[in-house]
Amino acid sequence: MLLSITTTLRPATDLGFLLHKNPARSQELELAFGRAHMFYPETTDERCTFALLLDIDPVGLVRGSGREGGLLDQYVNDRPYAASSFLSVAIAKTLRTALGGRCEQRPELVQQPIPLSALVTPLPVRGSADLIERLFAPLGYRIAVEALPLDGALPDWGRSPYVTLRLEATCRLADLLNHLYVLIPVLDLRKHYYIDAEEIEKLLAKGGGWLPAHPERDLIARRYLRRRSALAREAIARLAEMEPDVAEAEIEAEVAPDTDGVLEPARNAAEERLEKPLRLHDQRLDRVTEVLKASGARRVVDLGCGSGKLLKRLLAERQFTEILGVDVGIQDLEIAARRLRLETMSERQRARIKIAQGALTYRDKRIEGFDAAVLIEVIEHVDPDRLPSVERVVFEFARPGLVVVTTPNRDYNGKFEGMTPGQLRHADHRFEWTRAEFRAWVDGVANRFGYSPRLEPLGEEDETLGAPSQMAIFERGVA
Repeated sequence: MLLSITTTLRPATDLGFLLHKNPARSQELELAFGRAHMFYPETTDERCTFALLLDIDPVGLVRGSGREGGLLDQYVNDRPYAASSFLSVAIAKTLRTALGGRCEQRPELVQQPIPLSALVTPLPVRGSADLIERLFAPLGYRIAVEALPLDGALPDWGRSPYVTLRLEATCRLADLLNHLYVLIPVLDLRKHYYIDAEEIEKLLAKGGGWLPAHPERDLIARRYLRRRSALAREAIARLAEMEPDVAEAEIEAEVAPDTDGVLEPARNAAEERLEKPLRLHDQRLDRVTEVLKASGARRVVDLGCGSGKLLKRLLAERQFTEILGVDVGIQDLEIAARRLRLETMSERQRARIKIAQGALTYRDKRIEGFDAAVLIEVIEHVDPDRLPSVERVVFEFARPGLVVVTTPNRDYNGKFEGMTPGQLRHADHRFEWTRAEFRAWVDGVANRFGYSPRLEPLGEEDETLGAPSQMAIFERGVA
């Protein structure tokens, strides 16, 4: 059975850092049930592929040789040849550090969504024809499936359960590996070892960051636990308890910028993880909410609302009678709807809040006439030559009485672990401003559009470098 992972990240050979496997040499690892061969079929700056090939000992599995011998009770079976729980165990054994999302040499790379494609073959799929789509599509993958016929099969044998599966996405490598670890045995519906309560802990450990919000959560739990009803009920209950927290984790997932360069200001998981020790994102949201409340604003539009974290805070405040969230990313808006529980919200609450797709580089009458507008960590995702368009859309056409803008302070970046001074916090940032650069932009916008500005630091200030983030508050008609 074969698993291959390919990236076109530049330089693509950085994949070796993430996998903790040197692209210049092959490796082997003896496992209880066979041998894992690890090698790189291609290694260029433009494209790099890692392959994990499992060579399983079918005789040893039946006869009982080795620590995990005697796992099968007959010689004729597909376990030595089909991707199964053996492959999941091999991923955990050979790629443990990558699976855990760790890389001491390049910690910033671990958190970065990169272009990845994975191939798994031959993969048994026991279930409905759309099972693969139901499992992987909600996770953001582009999917290609090639059926593999059975050699010498008779016509009445039916459809072969074996396929070659290809997945593509821009995501973290650790996320891809965790998805495969859980979902390969879910598709196979068989495991080579006894299923007990410990298996629930494995499922929560590998699926805790994404599974509670998955639309097929219960199906995945039942199949992962081989339909052991009592274990499945416990796992589903624990996953349900985790749903709000996991929704947060999923909602932090990034959406890649779209191909024509239109702003896609989703909150970035990599940036939030970098800032997490400072609780900086929470501080931003809390402070912006305080500013909005103090202003007396009742109608607020969140421009670049992403996954709806600020919207949820505003909805909890009775002061705000009309709330609009706008973002260009459909996936972000779908997650925001789940976070806000729009489908089950009372009619009275539902009348207070709306979400809509839109790009901030084009005039949009839906965002006009509000008391206040907010852009939290948005402008740094805009190409500099498009920033004047955003300025006109917000300050000239929408023209709210109050505008709040936050953005990273580039001066501070060298204080983050693994970052050098001047390095950007995320690959999708088109720029990050120093305090002086931000102040110059704020003054220019205020003068051009008739606003009075004030600046605030966000987060604990360093005497030399300032605070990790910075905020501008623009007020119209204030002397």
